[in-house]
Amino acid sequence: MQASHQQGSSVMTSRLYHQVKQEVEPFYFPQFPAIDRSLCYSDSSHGSHFSLKNSCEHYCTLESSSANCCYTVHNSSSAVSFSPNGSPMSQQESQSNPSDLHHSPDNTNGSPISGSCITDDVSDLKDKLRELETVMLGPDSDIIDCTTSPEMDCWRLVMDAISRGDLKQVLVSCAKAVSDNNLLMAQWLMDELRRMVSVSGEPVQRLGAYMLEGLVARLASSGSSIYKALRCKEPASADLLSYMHILYEVCPYFKFGYMSANGAIAEAMKDEDRVHIIDFQIAQGSQWITLIQAFAGRPGGPPHIRITGIDDSTSAYARGGGLNIVGKRLSKLAEHFKVPFEFHAAALSGCEVQQEHLRIRPGEAIAVNFAFMLHHMPDESVSTENHRDRLLRLVKSLSPKVVTLVEQESNTNTAPFFPRFLETLNYYTAMFESIDVTLPREHKERINVEQHCLARDVVNIIACEGPERVERHELLGKWRSRFRMAGFTPYPLSSLVNATIKTLLENYCDKYRLEERDGSLYLGWMNRDLVASCAWK
Repeated sequence: MQASHQQGSSVMTSRLYHQVKQEVEPFYFPQFPAIDRSLCYSDSSHGSHFSLKNSCEHYCTLESSSANCCYTVHNSSSAVSFSPNGSPMSQQESQSNPSDLHHSPDNTNGSPISGSCITDDVSDLKDKLRELETVMLGPDSDIIDCTTSPEMDCWRLVMDAISRGDLKQVLVSCAKAVSDNNLLMAQWLMDELRRMVSVSGEPVQRLGAYMLEGLVARLASSGSSIYKALRCKEPASADLLSYMHILYEVCPYFKFGYMSANGAIAEAMKDEDRVHIIDFQIAQGSQWITLIQAFAGRPGGPPHIRITGIDDSTSAYARGGGLNIVGKRLSKLAEHFKVPFEFHAAALSGCEVQQEHLRIRPGEAIAVNFAFMLHHMPDESVSTENHRDRLLRLVKSLSPKVVTLVEQESNTNTAPFFPRFLETLNYYTAMFESIDVTLPREHKERINVEQHCLARDVVNIIACEGPERVERHELLGKWRSRFRMAGFTPYPLSSLVNATIKTLLENYCDKYRLEERDGSLYLGWMNRDLVASCAWK
């Protein structure tokens, strides 16, 4: 009997990841963490307001023109724009200096030939350094030995990074200046960074453009006005769905994260007749397509499946409508494969969910899915309600057979601003590098994919504090502590599914990595973990 159960489980889980039959394709719609359209890029809590001339007005919006990918600045006397080839320059420069030596017509990749407009000449460099000494140390700075001044050592290191075109180091120096409230240094480095970043350049240049957005937003924070200044022009819902699909396809760590969760659910439910799946952020619902198909081929027949799809109104735009769209598509799929199916829509945010919203029925085996969702829930550092842990206690009270967790492996929740900036730079550099390998730089949709699916997250992490910062990732070690505190114990992931994911990963660039550690699955790029997946009961 045990052998037959094992055989049934093997057949079922393997069906999850073999080629999906052609007739499933009409039901397919891409699954990706829903973009939170309510992000607010204000940071009124940290009080970093400053009034240097023209500094607060450098609002580099993420609004794009589909015709020429021009990123325009509004309400600025010295505004910055991204030219059609992706290189940033001020409107003053583009209008009054059309033959700027730093923007040669032969330079087609969108990046300035020189990393700086002030380091082309040695005497000019000395003059600039002297000017900075005077500003920092006063007119009598001759009496100070500048060769041993820590402040001047810092300036010299920054100038050296600029002259070498070391964008990462200049970004870090700018963030440190913002952290230290060194407004003169911050404003100067922002001016330099505008000449170095490019939305169509190398991975670090593209990421740098969006991290610069975050730094500008953080310094110029003024409540809701900064959110309006940085708010993306929404693409058509079909276009946004397409961008999410592209990112889902080119970033296997997202796709395989969902696969591992499905494998754990299939394993836990292999002998159940009535299955209730509660998905706390169902988005497009496509995670469940392969699982429904796998249940359809289960020896002995499929179970009755009920899915409760939870999602707030922010995902409705990408879907082109409410949760009823997801329910109809999944119902049609289930009918095609002759799987008894029900769908229950719960149009709520995670913070609002209570047990009565879940419509628990006796006799159903419960599976709960937390895929790229819990990091949006405020914890004890943000609110005394601590919805992050409250949801885990609520789910535990349902006695589920399995709970799956898929999250980005990053530490941005309670980290102070500067270490959070460094973590974001490290994490998203790996992600942008992986996109660069899979999606050609000249791909017409790449900028849209990065802008609409990634940039707003980056800006939110850097610019916001308190409740307005909704992108609050934690490392898996912290998630383990939260689950154990709520009374959960680890549930093993499917070894068959993990082995299949490893095989599928071989079809991608060899720089992608997969590692099983402590009962969890880590997927990443080179030496950086990007997504972690695990299961609990």
